[in-house]
Amino acid sequence: MNDGDNILKKLALNIKMKRMQRQLTQAQLAEKIDVHEKYIGKIETGRQNITIKTLNKLAEALEISIGEFLIFG
Repeated sequence: MNDGDNILKKLALNIKMKRMQRQLTQAQLAEKIDVHEKYIGKIETGRQNITIKTLNKLAEALEISIGEFLIFG
């Protein structure tokens, strides 16, 4: 796994954790950002490389800053 894949996996995990903290299903989050729930599933498993625009939509839907997704503890 290269560094890009590793970062994508960490980002994916952070997105999933933030969604679950807000007690939203993948379908509910997908509806909020106007995408299919399978797309959310691919994002959360690191199989989908997302744009900054999509990351921003996710942050707005989850009421957080984009930066919160990028904290890899």
